[in-house]
Amino acid sequence: MRVVKLVFLFFILAVAYPAKAQKTGTYNAIYSGTPWFDDQGNVVSAHGGGIIKDNGKYYLFGEKHTDSSNAFAGFNCYSSTDLYNWKFESVALPVQDTGELGPNRVGERVKVMKCPKTGEYIMYMHADDMGYKDQFIGYATAKNVAGPYTFKGFLPFNGKPIRKWDIGAFQDTDGSGYVLVHSGEIYRLSDDYKSITEQVIRDMSPECESPAVFKKGGVYFWLGSHRTSWERNDNFYLTATSLKGPWAAHGIFAPAGTLTWNSQTTFVLPITGAKDTTFMFMGDRWSYPLQASAATYVWQPIMVSSNTISIPIYVDAWQVNPLTGAAKAVAMSYKANGNKTAITYQGQWQHKGTSDTSTNSTDAKGASATVKFTGKQIGFYSVAGRTGGYARVTIQNSTGKTILSSIVEMYSNYPAVALRFMSPVMAKGNYTLTLVTMGEHSKWSDKRKADYGSKGNAVSLGKIIINP
Repeated sequence: MRVVKLVFLFFILAVAYPAKAQKTGTYNAIYSGTPWFDDQGNVVSAHGGGIIKDNGKYYLFGEKHTDSSNAFAGFNCYSSTDLYNWKFESVALPVQDTGELGPNRVGERVKVMKCPKTGEYIMYMHADDMGYKDQFIGYATAKNVAGPYTFKGFLPFNGKPIRKWDIGAFQDTDGSGYVLVHSGEIYRLSDDYKSITEQVIRDMSPECESPAVFKKGGVYFWLGSHRTSWERNDNFYLTATSLKGPWAAHGIFAPAGTLTWNSQTTFVLPITGAKDTTFMFMGDRWSYPLQASAATYVWQPIMVSSNTISIPIYVDAWQVNPLTGAAKAVAMSYKANGNKTAITYQGQWQHKGTSDTSTNSTDAKGASATVKFTGKQIGFYSVAGRTGGYARVTIQNSTGKTILSSIVEMYSNYPAVALRFMSPVMAKGNYTLTLVTMGEHSKWSDKRKADYGSKGNAVSLGKIIINP
């Protein structure tokens, strides 16, 4: 309990919604585990990615997905000045006509760095065939941060490709660049960032996937996950005072059993301002097969002390000031379900509890819940569990026009109640939110044909949040 109090004091929880009106369709915080809508009203699709700051803007690169195949569909680029609101810039690297990133190939874990020597932007990725038997680290180049990027093929090391899959990238304070690879391998890049000059360390964490490295002071932190396919697990970390090691294992950095708050590491972004630096953990929630529509992100502030890190609590909503570097949690005001927010249910639902503590659940395909409200923003909490499924969520305005639509997944191997949907701040008016059970759930198999995913199609609706 003392740890929780200290954390909340650090983030200054006494923050309400901003009083000043915001433009329609904007966000006022980072909302983890919910669909994010870009400036065009589409769900942000940028998994396995990373962020680079350039000329005062943040650029998010990640995997573009479809809901029908895991084949490479391109790497998306988004830009933002506040890390809350994302403008779609382009498909920075599209599917190639032929070759290693052509049709029916795999492209994953995209990372971008700016080369200090040449000023070029270099993109790195894992390229593969659909059977994951032709893996290598590839690269692409661009003169502008948002692209377009030109694919160059494999990243050479002694003239040959590095045949690995999960990758990361890290730029040290002296401008030297490194590529990280699963199993705990680090490769130093040449001065132009277009080849490998040295293998810095080999197999220092044999079971590691999704590597990420950041540095605070003189300590390097390596984060990674265990190998459980797209299923989440308790991610872990190691530290060293040199990239060459020795590296010391410290165990996990989120509470045991939370499966890293139901996410997998992809990147750590230092947000450095005039007064402080916040280290932002970036994690993925995969949602196969609906990777484009239902997969979300977990971005959380990391507590860093000497050579230890932790994410001791899960913050549904938080703000960070890029100018000062300071972060704080957002206390969300809401109207209780049983008070002024009327919910109309259709189909077979189970109702438990009253007001704030109510949980309403169903697994019947087509069952729906409708909320009519007056305000600028709406969200809801749900129970996610091992039998969770997909629900389609739409928001219509007073004329009946659908202005937002997304799919929300309620599967988690770590059962928990958390924020599952939060709309952008819209123009104040009368709206209708509708949730419909799809009768589907996530399910996939790994390379060894082991099955993962949900055991049912359940969805639930709990506490409703309305920003009036």
